Amino acid sequence: MKTYDKLYIDGKWIAPCGTGTIDVIDSGTEEIMGRIPEGIEADAENAIAAARVAFDAWAATPPAERGDYLRKIAANLKARTDELAALIAGEVGMPLKLARAIQVGSPIYWGAYAKLAAEFQFEERVGNSLVVREPVGVVAAITPWNYPLNQITLKVAAALAAGCTVVLKPSEVAPLNAFVLAEAIHEAGLPAGVFNLVSGYGPVVGEVLASHPSVDMVSFTGSTRAGKRVSELASATVKRVALELGGKSASVILDDANFAAAVKGTVDACFLNSGQTCSAHTRMLVPEARYDEARALAKQAAEAYVAGDPHNETTRLGPLASALQQSRVQQYIAKGVEEGAELVTGGTGLPDGLSRGFFVKPTVFGRVHPKATIAQEEIFGPVLSILTYKDEEEAVRIANDSPYGLGGAVWAGSDERAAGVARRIRTGQVDINGGAWNMAAPFGGFKQSGFGRENGVYGLDEYLEFKSMQFKL
Repeated sequence: MKTYDKLYIDGKWIAPCGTGTIDVIDSGTEEIMGRIPEGIEADAENAIAAARVAFDAWAATPPAERGDYLRKIAANLKARTDELAALIAGEVGMPLKLARAIQVGSPIYWGAYAKLAAEFQFEERVGNSLVVREPVGVVAAITPWNYPLNQITLKVAAALAAGCTVVLKPSEVAPLNAFVLAEAIHEAGLPAGVFNLVSGYGPVVGEVLASHPSVDMVSFTGSTRAGKRVSELASATVKRVALELGGKSASVILDDANFAAAVKGTVDACFLNSGQTCSAHTRMLVPEARYDEARALAKQAAEAYVAGDPHNETTRLGPLASALQQSRVQQYIAKGVEEGAELVTGGTGLPDGLSRGFFVKPTVFGRVHPKATIAQEEIFGPVLSILTYKDEEEAVRIANDSPYGLGGAVWAGSDERAAGVARRIRTGQVDINGGAWNMAAPFGGFKQSGFGRENGVYGLDEYLEFKSMQFKL
């Protein structure tokens, strides 16, 4: 069991102000795998104060020097890859092989932001003005449990590269990887107060971070409900807010697409990380005339996902991250049946052969009505809904009939046709005929999926302010 009894504030591991602790549960065994401090309001305030004091000197540190620190952090994380992969496999449930490749790919981003810090043009002449990009200030980063280290990295590495100081509150469901990161940062010799870690619950620590007048920006990834609360609290001090929230992404398969590749690709994008992906392609739109073909292909693809121990290198589908999430997904599956969708495969209950762990059956529903609960609400589990359309116009209308707009896909006989449809879909990212993830491209959403962008130079921009200095000609 991995136990931490201190928080990381002002360059030191210090005892928390409270006495509470939080157990971290292994998603595959339901046993305690770790324990962390339950931070309270005073801890958050101490971390903010440390970040405030450290800001001026860090902002004045040459960007290339800031990049050198980030490179050291990257190297320290890389050296602990196997440890981090095993921790996240337990915390989140992503199978170990995938966790190592996807969840612990974060050193790549630290290195990318190190390079950006050295190369980014922080100032330029515009007529008689010198336009300068300056760090926004003290940043509160509130991160989720589904891709914990990845989401921490996209916020913290970008903010540090920009010259901001940071207070991080990781999810209490998957926090152990954040403590390993804090160790890696400490080992890299980052100046005191530049990075601070306070674990705890959102309604306590998170609310202080979102509302505190000494915090200049809050970057939050999580549910739309919680994101609304963050915005509400932040508005009182008119601080900058970046939100990456829920999704209900549509994969539109046009009539001339390669159906075998498109359906399998959609199922894979839906079931990755057991569906615990905000941009998961959870609505598959197919032509009415080809429904039976799509149904059969989806059934075959889904049933190839056999649930098992996430610590086993050969496992393809792990558990969900918590008992609460397992219960929530089971309720949505029951709701789909209740509302009359065709249950193609899966259903309620544990997968065959499993008696413990937060597992659910990989599930596919067919002939789902566009207004059905499972077609409108984010489920966050391995549950795919197949919807049908009559023509391309209806496909676009159904794809856009969502309060969310985070990810999506279009499959067609040509990239040109797919791109034409993709331009009409109101969403932040669209994969064209199975296009791969690009870490340099902006990631973020439209509508209730939030605002702001992460990844690459776009993520760095989030943490910078413009200043114009006019000179007399």
